[in-house]
Amino acid sequence: MSHVLGLTGGIASGKSTVSQYLKKIGFPVIDADVIARTIMEPDEPTYAKVVDFFGGEIINKDRSINRKRLGEVVFDDKEKLRHLNALMHEDIFNEIMKKRLEMSERKYPLIVIDIPLLYETGYEKYVDEVMVVYTDYATQLSRLRNRDQLTEAEAVKRIEAQESLETKKNKADVVIDNNGTIHQTIHQIDEWLTKNGYSSPL
Repeated sequence: MSHVLGLTGGIASGKSTVSQYLKKIGFPVIDADVIARTIMEPDEPTYAKVVDFFGGEIINKDRSINRKRLGEVVFDDKEKLRHLNALMHEDIFNEIMKKRLEMSERKYPLIVIDIPLLYETGYEKYVDEVMVVYTDYATQLSRLRNRDQLTEAEAVKRIEAQESLETKKNKADVVIDNNGTIHQTIHQIDEWLTKNGYSSPL
């Protein structure tokens, strides 16, 4: 039976780095962000619901969603952010469960589900273990500002739209400390894999 690991963190905490490493060494990863982008493509049912609610101001000339503009709208209004998450939640959940079943039938010993808002949306009920990729607040803020070219106020809004990393860290079954170098982070992942008997499928 497959062991299902829920992988989460905070914005700019380094969760994607961990996810990409696990994928690189051969473990199957279900990425909620990839699913979210797919269901927001033109002519998808979720796309229609989002455009109906937020209007034409979030659409590019090619009919794609202007993710930067949508982000500006929802991070300035917590109620709109809550509504956006509600519009997308069911479709993302259904696709995750579909992919999880497919991978379980292929008898992978470890399945990773990469979900940024795992705790915020209650997904911890659907995994066997939760791994949180953690950084302290100052590091998170600095990385986010540098990565997305944001002002401090803009970055703070995005961080505060999620549950704090300190809270997630206290809930987690496994914590990966990503305050150091990428090599130190990878070493922690390798140690966890070895301890639990998971060898690279490659």
